[in-house]
Amino acid sequence: MPQIFSGHCLCGAVSYQLSGEIKRFYHCHCERCRRATGTGHATNIMITPVTAEKISWKGEEFIARYKVPEAERFTNAFCKQCGGGVPRYAPDLDVVVVPAGSLDVNPEARPQARIFWSSRADWSCDAGDLPVYAEYPPNV
Repeated sequence: MPQIFSGHCLCGAVSYQLSGEIKRFYHCHCERCRRATGTGHATNIMITPVTAEKISWKGEEFIARYKVPEAERFTNAFCKQCGGGVPRYAPDLDVVVVPAGSLDVNPEARPQARIFWSSRADWSCDAGDLPVYAEYPPNV
């Protein structure tokens, strides 16, 4: 059943809303996510959108995007004013990738796994009860 997801960047210049269903919810420990966030991992929710517009924006003119040239999938979307992460549409997977920390309310789902565990920084958090995958889990 589709849910409404809304959120904003750190300064509030960019806000968003989308409707969809959670497809995946991961803590990613790859080097690119660590460098983009400055933390031990990025927590992203992949949402299958229900509308052709994908995301409804306020302040879209403040969004910057950076794609790592040699990366197949990695793109970072953020507010030009504060650097806060914002969602991005990933056409190859037909999902909207939402930085979980940008949401206005807690999602009903919880993280499903820790991915790219083989790239994890030694000082990062432990796996806890979540399954870990060296890279992508099967069927991604």
